[in-house]
Amino acid sequence: MMKKTLLSLGVLTILAPAMWAQSFVWVSSTAGSTWKQSSVALQKKAATTPALEISGNENLLIFKRWGTCFNELGWHALNILPDEEREALLEQIFSLEGELRFSMGRIPMNANDYAHDWYSCDEVSGDFQLKYFSIDHDRQAIIPFIKSAQKYNPSMTFWISPWSPPAWMKINHYYSCRSSEKYNTMSPLSDVALFEDSKETDSRYFPQQLAVNDYFIQDPRYLQAYAHYFCKFIDAYKAENIPITMAMYQNEAYSYTVYPGCAWTPEGTIRFNVEYLAPALKQHHPDVALYLGTVNTNRFDIIDRILSDPRMPQSIQGVGFQWEGGQILPRIREKYPHYKYVQTESECGWGSFDWKAAEHTFGLINHYLSNGCDEYTFWNVILCDQGMSAWGWKQNALIRVNSTEKTATLTPEYYAVRHYTQYVASGARLLGYRDAKENNTPVLVFATPQGKYVVIAGNFNDERKDLSVKLGNRYLNVRLQPHSLNTFQNVSAN
Repeated sequence: MMKKTLLSLGVLTILAPAMWAQSFVWVSSTAGSTWKQSSVALQKKAATTPALEISGNENLLIFKRWGTCFNELGWHALNILPDEEREALLEQIFSLEGELRFSMGRIPMNANDYAHDWYSCDEVSGDFQLKYFSIDHDRQAIIPFIKSAQKYNPSMTFWISPWSPPAWMKINHYYSCRSSEKYNTMSPLSDVALFEDSKETDSRYFPQQLAVNDYFIQDPRYLQAYAHYFCKFIDAYKAENIPITMAMYQNEAYSYTVYPGCAWTPEGTIRFNVEYLAPALKQHHPDVALYLGTVNTNRFDIIDRILSDPRMPQSIQGVGFQWEGGQILPRIREKYPHYKYVQTESECGWGSFDWKAAEHTFGLINHYLSNGCDEYTFWNVILCDQGMSAWGWKQNALIRVNSTEKTATLTPEYYAVRHYTQYVASGARLLGYRDAKENNTPVLVFATPQGKYVVIAGNFNDERKDLSVKLGNRYLNVRLQPHSLNTFQNVSAN
């Protein structure tokens, strides 16, 4: 069995032998029984072939932070609840002593698909000087949501990405990429711009058919104005005491949506990031990092074409991946090891709110962290009822509000997330991992800044699975319940 560990090139503290005699707290969750605590002691011999062998001086990754996106419909769900329950949930989510401990927020620049409806900060056609730019709309929901989070964690950081530029900056003069009789009022005549006469499709990839045009107008006046738009947005939020430390040019440039979206070609992506956005940020906001993202395609050749441009290393500091993009993350990271990598949106399902979704999210976290992502952003932390978007489809959330009874329920995914976030904080070192492809039992091992070990393991099988992890000269031997999520942490530090 492959042991995925890496010796640090630097000098790292080796955990003292005394700790191997300590007992571990074991927290386990299954569909019928969540967050059950017991204890387990390390043993001198392995009960089965060790999944991992940890010496204590490995250093695969230094983790930074967990976060979520601040969406309008999430704020709506929170405000259905009584004041006391709302505040208790906010503390659980954002306090550094809470259960989820989110310390990072993603802010949609203009409307996303979990806004109430389309809006942007400047819908005045031809306003290249952005005289009518305003974040007044954000003061209705997004900013109050953020302020409520900052109350429990004043040191939060934030990053931004647009779903769509202002409609007048796009070739179809509309917020979406596709027309839909059901979901929008875009003229179907404009659909011709997406693929023109191209018929080529490939079912191995997402998207099966690539857009042939940039939906953002590739005129220097528009490109320059849009780069300035990012800077204005950062300035406006800074005035609200909301510090933005990272920006990405586009959410899912490869989703051709009926909700707010914008298709880009590799050439347009390079042009805007290298020639306009990066210089604007360096001039006006040198403290804001520019990452390429959010990458949601598994077409390696397309992302490789962008990153291989010789100007990119001087323009971006890292790359953000989500959805199908996660499939090519290992190959991209191997070819471009000099970039930083982050996960930008955890997959949201289709409103099932079930245990299968929890296992899926648990496995995703394992995948992204074990492949070098030191930040992880969840999508909707809270939604009403069936998780319905303003454009008519359902998605999952970590907390579900019953709008009739005005009550909140922690979903299975909440516990999948908590198994990581409550124990893996900023500064934790990833020591070793096994992904879910190996026996449907993903494993991660961390060392906390306080000198404790954290072992996080799942069993996605229908039967129990024995797990052994070698920690120094002792073994953590456990039998994992079917379809269980588990976290182990030693009681005291070395």
